[in-house]
Amino acid sequence: MSQVRPLPHWADVYVLPLFCLLVAMLAAGLVVAWVGQDPAQVLSVLVQGAFGSARGWGYTLYYTTTFVLTGLAVAVAFHAGLFNIGGEGQAVMGGLGTALVALWLSTVLPGWLMLPLMLVAGAVFGMVWAAIPGYLQAYRGSHVVITTIMFNFIASSVLVYVLVNHLRPPSAMAVESVSFAASAKLPAVHEMLAAIGLSWPASPLNASFFLAMAAAVGVWVFLWKTRLGYRLRAVGASASAAHYAGIDARRQLLIAMAISGALAGMVGMNEIAGVSGRLILDFVSGAGFTGIAVSLMGRNHPAGIVMASLLFGALFQGGAEVAFEVRGFSRDMVVMLQGFIVLFSGAMTYVFAPVLGRLLSALGLLREPGAGG
Repeated sequence: MSQVRPLPHWADVYVLPLFCLLVAMLAAGLVVAWVGQDPAQVLSVLVQGAFGSARGWGYTLYYTTTFVLTGLAVAVAFHAGLFNIGGEGQAVMGGLGTALVALWLSTVLPGWLMLPLMLVAGAVFGMVWAAIPGYLQAYRGSHVVITTIMFNFIASSVLVYVLVNHLRPPSAMAVESVSFAASAKLPAVHEMLAAIGLSWPASPLNASFFLAMAAAVGVWVFLWKTRLGYRLRAVGASASAAHYAGIDARRQLLIAMAISGALAGMVGMNEIAGVSGRLILDFVSGAGFTGIAVSLMGRNHPAGIVMASLLFGALFQGGAEVAFEVRGFSRDMVVMLQGFIVLFSGAMTYVFAPVLGRLLSALGLLREPGAGG
């Protein structure tokens, strides 16, 4: 029995996710047909809703922004050998920090100073919230999966307590804070384009999209172009070998979780400063958990995470259009489509990798071991 060779980097990062996506779409199409719907119609409406108009693009990229940040948060921890599933709670606490600074200072500070302070506050709140499980894992032996799960629940409870008991106006029924002053509002993309004479339909897409793209580039530079990133990846590859090479593995674990939490904490800039303009109860809406699927599908590489985030953004926006336009196709069926992609891009990835390897070998795209050139 021949041994299956590992996929080369280009196939693992770019081709395998597309292969898994194709299988997921085929499986979802069979289920859609089984429940009596037309798969071609559903796919057409989904793609048209996500990419068929400027407004659709705006909503798709708005969702993409949040998923890029939470996906990067998962990836940084993963490269250090940690499975951070606390992005939801870290985003919640980051949003709380963003909102507190806005509520305290937005009436007295100009936007050019207010917005960077909000960004820093959100990143610091998320960083601290992730660093605590990181410390417990590195120095006390507590498993980061368990602690980050618990911290998700704690963060949600803290947000409810602060909103209900301290930030909600006494006469208000809705569980939300007062609106921020104008200096704490990120400009929308359609407003930015209008300022230079270009027309774009109104949508939630705002300047935090560029922040997310900058974060993706920054993570790539950090992980693959700096000594600190190399040490972090070395610990993730083999903590014992890294220790033998003189790298403090415990310190790298703490650093990885801190950076991971800071990235998740920046979600508040998109959802709070960019859209709602106030602190609301459910502004994260599961984006931290979606970031796990995004990171897995993107193979924990910033470029792959951006593409996977775009896909999930399209599923959220196009899925809403499908649920509205296609009779009998409920929102639950859209969630089912998302579930297939998560299943095949995560749990089934290493099942399909040998199949893809044999297919690429048959096509002559993989060289045999020891081949020159």
